[in-house]
Amino acid sequence: MTSLPTQRPDSSAQAPSSVEAEHGAHGVHDRGLLAIAIFKLAKSAFFFGLGMGAVHFLHKDLGDYVLRLARELRFDPESRAVALVLDKVDLIDSHRLKEIGMATFAYSGVALTEGIGLLLERTWAEFLTLILTVSFLPWEMYELVRRPHWARGAIFVINLCVLWYLVWLLRRKGTLGRRTEASR
Repeated sequence: MTSLPTQRPDSSAQAPSSVEAEHGAHGVHDRGLLAIAIFKLAKSAFFFGLGMGAVHFLHKDLGDYVLRLARELRFDPESRAVALVLDKVDLIDSHRLKEIGMATFAYSGVALTEGIGLLLERTWAEFLTLILTVSFLPWEMYELVRRPHWARGAIFVINLCVLWYLVWLLRRKGTLGRRTEASR
């Protein structure tokens, strides 16, 4: 009797990976997470730019730059608006500029981490974004009540939408609000 050769499973017929199982065979991504990720990546780029600006202006006369910018934009250097900006700029020394730079780079890094994690649709990034969004809401509400402005209102509404979507998504996945056997 001849034995039949054993058949090896084809590597293409293996069980789908967890990513394929979650997104289907065609790699369809969640559009809501994609939108939030793009928002976070844009925020990261913005704060990185602010940090670069802070580093650029270290040990330089900020008042001189404000006056030069006012002239280039055809503002009267003696106007109240320019005087107000100059008064505020005079409060910023090199030490404060370093602090601003470090804080904006740190925030940029956190937003970059969130954005990349959300692009890859990682649950840890969804929780990180949820926690950070919730942590900033009280401060945003305070600022909105203290000094109402359409931009503050828009940021607040965007963050509420992000919060709602992430809670909805995590509940749908069963990773939020799930009780374990030990807690019952």
